[in-house]
Amino acid sequence: MRKLQVSLQKNDRYRKDETMGLYEKLLSGEEKLSLVGLGYVGMPIAVAFAKKIKVVGFDLNAKKIDLYKNGIDPTNEVGNEVIKNTTVDFTADPSRLKEAKFHIVAVPTPVNDDHTPDLTPVEGASRLLGQNLTKGSIVVFESTVYPGVTEDICVPILEKESGLKCGVDFKIGYSPERINPGDKVHRLETITKIVSGMDEESLDEIAKVYELVVDAGVYRAESIKVAEAAKVIENSQRDINIAFMNELSIIFNRMGIDTQAVLKAAGTKWNFLKFYPGLVGGHCIGVDPYYLTYKAEQLGYHSQIILSGRRINDDMGKYVAESLVKNLIKADLSVKNAKVAILGFTFKENCPDTRNTKIIDIYNELIEYGITPLVVDPAADAEEALHLYGITFGKMEDIKDMDAVIVAVAHDDFLKLTKEDIAAFFNADNKQKVLLDIKGLFNRKEFEEAGYNYWRL
Repeated sequence: MRKLQVSLQKNDRYRKDETMGLYEKLLSGEEKLSLVGLGYVGMPIAVAFAKKIKVVGFDLNAKKIDLYKNGIDPTNEVGNEVIKNTTVDFTADPSRLKEAKFHIVAVPTPVNDDHTPDLTPVEGASRLLGQNLTKGSIVVFESTVYPGVTEDICVPILEKESGLKCGVDFKIGYSPERINPGDKVHRLETITKIVSGMDEESLDEIAKVYELVVDAGVYRAESIKVAEAAKVIENSQRDINIAFMNELSIIFNRMGIDTQAVLKAAGTKWNFLKFYPGLVGGHCIGVDPYYLTYKAEQLGYHSQIILSGRRINDDMGKYVAESLVKNLIKADLSVKNAKVAILGFTFKENCPDTRNTKIIDIYNELIEYGITPLVVDPAADAEEALHLYGITFGKMEDIKDMDAVIVAVAHDDFLKLTKEDIAAFFNADNKQKVLLDIKGLFNRKEFEEAGYNYWRL
């Protein structure tokens, strides 16, 4: 009996030693870190860690991997020069994940057409990683999920595929991504990083690893579920605030009051929150609230505020299209077959990402009115837009003889447009030029004085 106890104690110490000291092994180059998913979030993380330790960067998309290997950054997040000089070992071969002991999973978590969570990417990543997981590993998920996904969905997949036992052969953690695509100020290094682990030992190792690259420091969450919940409410809060602004915009437009002028006046109070109306798309703000409300529904609670905000924001594309039609009628212009240009198609400015863009809602709604808009976006991923939406972009020089122009995205290229540039887009024979400046980029008074039928949120 005593021999058995000694044997079990030795085995227990062996198991603990497998994950203990992983931070030091990464620093010494004895072990590697892997990044699973090299998109707008994963790739900058891989590049940042590669400045300190050995990194294997994995993505299933072989074409994307070839671009990275050739020094091309399709996301524009870090730039071609940085990609050319990074030491990240880019690969589309999942078996290469066996070389690493610290794994970060950063794959998208979209929603289905019925707004339920689509966990296919994170489940697929867990499956692939599980097939190549080795003893002594730590796996950290960064994908935005509802509380419980990491432990209740991802861990069983990892265990099944690897034949290993979580807590014995490998450890897990969660550290929600906070990278803001296209934002050159709020980066991985400058935003406090929430970290969590399944126990104190894994939390300490995960915290130390992230501290290598996050200058702003880390916040150690009490549990994995707390970290998951913190992330999902960050974007839900922002979504609700923008929905309030959008509702105000609808009300003030009916009153004939300029929303931006109201917000400018209200913003002089010290505690007024400076949010603005707009189209809420992308793979975060427009998606994450549905993860939280889905879990709430499973527990018997029907969200009231969160889903109300979602409904308002989801309908804004239709509202913009209807406003365009009303303004065409005001200008005595025919709606059917009107020549309309949409400037910008991405979900946000200076970012090539078109996934879950709300500009498509404007486009589709105008099609219903017999208008086929010309879409121009020099910053967008044209191949992605064609694949996802079947839309082929035009060029800036194609914008001429228009009845209406919608400036939909605040790209730097559009901010440079002069009044003369915009005037050249329109049909000179039209008595009134219809200009929808969704983001309020231009001076309303100047354009109205120049005879434009000007509208903005």
